[in-house]
Amino acid sequence: MRRMACWLYEGMLLFGVVFISGYLFGTLSQTRHALDNRHALQAFVSVVFAIYFTWFWSKGQTLAMKTWDIRLVDASGQPVTQPRALARYLLSWLWLLPPLAAIAPLGLSLGESFVVVAGWVAVWAILSRFHPQRQFWHDAWAGTRLVSSIRRAT
Repeated sequence: MRRMACWLYEGMLLFGVVFISGYLFGTLSQTRHALDNRHALQAFVSVVFAIYFTWFWSKGQTLAMKTWDIRLVDASGQPVTQPRALARYLLSWLWLLPPLAAIAPLGLSLGESFVVVAGWVAVWAILSRFHPQRQFWHDAWAGTRLVSSIRRAT
Protein backbone atom coordinates (compact mmCIF):
# COMPACT_ATOMS: atom_id res chain seq x y z
CA MET A 1 0.00 0.00 0.00
CA ARG A 2 2.84 2.39 0.84
CA ARG A 3 4.44 1.71 -2.55
CA MET A 4 1.27 2.74 -4.37
CA ALA A 5 0.98 5.90 -2.25
CA CYS A 6 4.63 6.63 -2.98
CA TRP A 7 4.01 6.08 -6.68
CA LEU A 8 1.10 8.57 -6.69
CA TYR A 9 3.11 11.14 -4.73
CA GLU A 10 6.04 10.70 -7.12
CA GLY A 11 3.68 11.43 -10.00
CA MET A 12 2.60 14.68 -8.39
CA LEU A 13 6.22 15.69 -7.87
CA LEU A 14 7.07 14.79 -11.46
CA PHE A 15 4.35 17.15 -12.65
CA GLY A 16 6.47 19.97 -11.22
CA VAL A 17 9.62 18.55 -12.80
CA VAL A 18 7.88 18.38 -16.20
CA PHE A 19 6.52 21.91 -15.80
CA ILE A 20 9.92 23.39 -14.97
CA SER A 21 11.65 21.32 -17.68
CA GLY A 22 9.10 22.40 -20.28
CA TYR A 23 9.44 26.04 -19.27
CA LEU A 24 13.24 25.81 -19.43
CA PHE A 25 13.12 24.07 -22.82
CA GLY A 26 10.65 26.58 -24.23
CA THR A 27 12.72 29.50 -23.00
CA LEU A 28 16.05 28.15 -24.27
CA SER A 29 14.68 27.03 -27.64
CA GLN A 30 12.45 30.09 -28.08
CA THR A 31 9.52 27.79 -28.84
CA ARG A 32 6.37 29.86 -29.26
CA HIS A 33 3.79 27.14 -29.91
CA ALA A 34 3.25 24.01 -27.82
CA LEU A 35 3.47 21.67 -30.81
CA ASP A 36 6.68 23.16 -32.20
CA ASN A 37 9.72 21.05 -31.32
CA ARG A 38 7.52 18.57 -29.46
CA HIS A 39 9.81 15.60 -30.19
CA ALA A 40 12.83 17.54 -28.95
CA LEU A 41 10.81 18.52 -25.85
CA GLN A 42 9.89 14.87 -25.22
CA ALA A 43 13.53 13.85 -25.56
CA PHE A 44 14.59 16.67 -23.23
CA VAL A 45 12.03 15.70 -20.57
CA SER A 46 13.12 12.04 -20.86
CA VAL A 47 16.72 13.07 -20.21
CA VAL A 48 15.61 15.21 -17.26
CA PHE A 49 13.69 12.22 -15.85
CA ALA A 50 16.76 10.01 -16.30
CA ILE A 51 18.91 12.52 -14.43
CA TYR A 52 16.27 12.99 -11.71
CA PHE A 53 15.81 9.29 -10.99
CA THR A 54 19.46 8.31 -11.44
CA TRP A 55 20.57 11.05 -9.04
CA PHE A 56 18.01 10.40 -6.33
CA TRP A 57 18.09 6.60 -6.56
CA SER A 58 21.89 6.64 -6.25
CA LYS A 59 21.35 8.64 -3.03
CA GLY A 60 18.89 5.96 -1.89
CA GLN A 61 15.55 7.78 -2.11
CA THR A 62 13.49 10.28 -4.04
CA LEU A 63 11.47 12.75 -1.96
CA ALA A 64 8.37 10.57 -2.32
CA MET A 65 10.31 7.48 -1.22
CA LYS A 66 11.66 9.40 1.77
CA THR A 67 8.14 10.45 2.74
CA TRP A 68 6.93 6.84 2.69
CA ASP A 69 10.11 5.34 4.26
CA ILE A 70 11.15 3.36 1.20
CA ARG A 71 14.77 2.95 0.08
CA LEU A 72 16.34 1.57 -3.08
CA VAL A 73 19.27 -0.80 -2.52
CA ASP A 74 21.14 -3.32 -4.62
CA ALA A 75 20.68 -7.07 -4.24
CA SER A 76 23.13 -7.19 -1.32
CA GLY A 77 21.46 -4.31 0.55
CA GLN A 78 24.12 -1.73 -0.35
CA PRO A 79 23.44 1.71 -1.84
CA VAL A 80 22.79 1.72 -5.57
CA THR A 81 25.47 3.04 -7.92
CA GLN A 82 24.61 5.59 -10.61
CA PRO A 83 25.04 3.07 -13.47
CA ARG A 84 22.71 0.63 -11.69
CA ALA A 85 20.19 3.42 -11.02
CA LEU A 86 20.30 4.37 -14.70
CA ALA A 87 19.79 0.72 -15.69
CA ARG A 88 16.77 0.57 -13.38
CA TYR A 89 15.38 3.73 -14.95
CA LEU A 90 15.78 2.37 -18.48
CA LEU A 91 14.30 -1.01 -17.53
CA SER A 92 11.35 0.69 -15.84
CA TRP A 93 10.23 1.85 -19.27
CA LEU A 94 9.04 -1.72 -19.79
CA TRP A 95 5.93 -0.56 -17.92
CA LEU A 96 4.96 1.57 -20.93
CA LEU A 97 7.04 1.05 -24.08
CA PRO A 98 5.68 -2.36 -25.21
CA PRO A 99 2.03 -1.27 -25.31
CA LEU A 100 2.92 2.09 -26.84
CA ALA A 101 4.94 0.34 -29.55
CA ALA A 102 1.98 -1.98 -30.21
CA ILE A 103 -0.51 0.90 -30.35
CA ALA A 104 1.48 3.10 -32.75
CA PRO A 105 0.96 1.12 -35.98
CA LEU A 106 -2.64 0.15 -35.17
CA GLY A 107 -4.15 3.62 -35.08
CA LEU A 108 -6.34 2.84 -32.08
CA SER A 109 -8.70 5.38 -30.55
CA LEU A 110 -7.82 7.05 -27.27
CA GLY A 111 -10.14 4.75 -25.33
CA GLU A 112 -8.74 1.61 -26.96
CA SER A 113 -5.20 2.84 -26.38
CA PHE A 114 -5.99 3.43 -22.71
CA VAL A 115 -7.33 -0.13 -22.37
CA VAL A 116 -4.20 -1.60 -23.98
CA VAL A 117 -1.83 0.44 -21.78
CA ALA A 118 -3.83 -0.17 -18.59
CA GLY A 119 -4.05 -3.88 -19.41
CA TRP A 120 -0.30 -4.12 -19.92
CA VAL A 121 0.45 -2.24 -16.69
CA ALA A 122 -1.90 -4.59 -14.82
CA VAL A 123 -0.25 -7.67 -16.36
CA TRP A 124 3.22 -6.29 -15.60
CA ALA A 125 2.21 -5.66 -11.97
CA ILE A 126 0.67 -9.13 -11.63
CA LEU A 127 3.86 -10.70 -13.01
CA SER A 128 5.68 -9.43 -9.93
CA ARG A 129 3.72 -12.02 -7.93
CA PHE A 130 5.62 -14.73 -9.80
CA HIS A 131 9.03 -13.42 -8.72
CA PRO A 132 10.42 -15.35 -5.70
CA GLN A 133 10.75 -12.11 -3.65
CA ARG A 134 7.62 -10.58 -5.19
CA GLN A 135 9.51 -7.69 -6.70
CA PHE A 136 8.98 -6.03 -10.04
CA TRP A 137 10.94 -7.54 -12.90
CA HIS A 138 12.74 -4.33 -13.80
CA ASP A 139 14.14 -4.34 -10.25
CA ALA A 140 15.17 -7.99 -10.53
CA TRP A 141 16.91 -7.39 -13.86
CA ALA A 142 18.61 -4.21 -12.61
CA GLY A 143 19.78 -5.96 -9.44
CA THR A 144 17.88 -3.57 -7.17
CA ARG A 145 15.09 -3.86 -4.63
CA LEU A 146 12.87 -1.60 -2.59
CA VAL A 147 13.08 -1.96 1.18
CA SER A 148 11.37 -0.33 4.12
CA SER A 149 13.60 2.16 5.90
CA ILE A 150 11.45 2.62 8.98
CA ARG A 151 13.66 3.41 11.92
CA ARG A 152 12.84 1.50 15.06
CA ALA A 153 12.75 3.34 18.38
CA THR A 154 15.53 2.32 20.76
